[in-house]
Amino acid sequence: MIELHAQEMETPFDVERIRQDFPILRRSVNGHPLVYLDNAATTQKPEVVIDTITEYYRSQNANIHRGVHTLSERATDAFEGARCTVQKFINAGLPEEIIFTHGTTESINLAAHCLARCLLAGGDEILIAESEHHSNIVPWQMIAEQFHVELVVAPINDAGEIILDEFERRLSSKTRIVSVGHISNALGTINPVAKLTRLAHEAGAKVLIDGAQSVAHSMVDVQAIDCDLYAFSGHKAFAPTGIGVLYGKQELLEALPPYQGGGEMIKEVRFDGTEYNDVPYKFEAGTPHIAGAIGLGAALEYINGIDFPAAIDYEHELLDYATHRLGEIDGVRIVGTAAEKAAVLSFVIDQVHPLDLPLLMYNQGVAVRTGHHCAMPVMQHFRIPGTVRASLSIYNTEADIDRFIDAVAKAKMMLA
Repeated sequence: MIELHAQEMETPFDVERIRQDFPILRRSVNGHPLVYLDNAATTQKPEVVIDTITEYYRSQNANIHRGVHTLSERATDAFEGARCTVQKFINAGLPEEIIFTHGTTESINLAAHCLARCLLAGGDEILIAESEHHSNIVPWQMIAEQFHVELVVAPINDAGEIILDEFERRLSSKTRIVSVGHISNALGTINPVAKLTRLAHEAGAKVLIDGAQSVAHSMVDVQAIDCDLYAFSGHKAFAPTGIGVLYGKQELLEALPPYQGGGEMIKEVRFDGTEYNDVPYKFEAGTPHIAGAIGLGAALEYINGIDFPAAIDYEHELLDYATHRLGEIDGVRIVGTAAEKAAVLSFVIDQVHPLDLPLLMYNQGVAVRTGHHCAMPVMQHFRIPGTVRASLSIYNTEADIDRFIDAVAKAKMMLA
């Protein structure tokens, strides 16, 4: 990693102005100013998102699509406007390619069940990577059991990178579905998803990308990736919890069966048969999280308004600085050293259990996460019970990193 010091960071990004947009960062914890480094679990919300949600409930709360009164029309316009915002943000071809869900987990489950019903037969294979989040493992295990297909795992190396030769070796004429993460939540590895997609397509497979960690940390272009499906959550990108997205190529979505039945996903219901609604509504049964979708739209518009490429560069510089500072502490081992990394710093300390460190750090106002991070196979690969994970965002500063390093050093000393 590059050695960086405060006076050397040159990215033209005004982090102090950004921090003013996030009210929770002004609070104290245990008598200390909050240092929030748990962004891979969930990000904090800017004032504009909080205000947008509040204003929706205050002035236009109504159900959407089916009402003809003013409130319903305004809510519908805001909801569908958010769909267009998502489409443009990830460079999808059409708004109809954006399905609103409750989050990445539901998006993957939706995709898994719909793809399985169309594509899978006994003896087929699904390919994932060893570095996946549980949400991109367990649904495929369930599908493999139900449809009598094999779940194949591409290994990672000790830097936390998918071994491309091994990935390609595991592709075959039996591979029907490939599902891989864009950025590892446990290691920060940025996977070469466009290349993986190309290899999978050459083998005749459909590709789903788990983008839960990538939308807030990289410029996502689903057309450039050429994936068939892409899933992400709002709450990891400054939006509310309970809202997510599944992007899908229109032709594929048209061919897939619906995931759930009920209101909104139908055109006509008769006892002798039902006609399903058009895409994307075919996959949006029931009343959606209207305020969440509108809040997601506001969050993505906020990102667009802050010079996002400069923010990404700033995060990378901050990660380099944090990596250098953490390496100054004796006994620290960083877990996840990929050449291409996003803003995740996972580590262990000799003779210190990872569960013991964060409580002592939080007593100093520093919020990090510990455990397996819903990536138990990753921990099994490295033969450790878990890691301490500091995950960064656009509102973190070098002062946050210095506080974090001081907290690690003090906690280490107390546990020695």
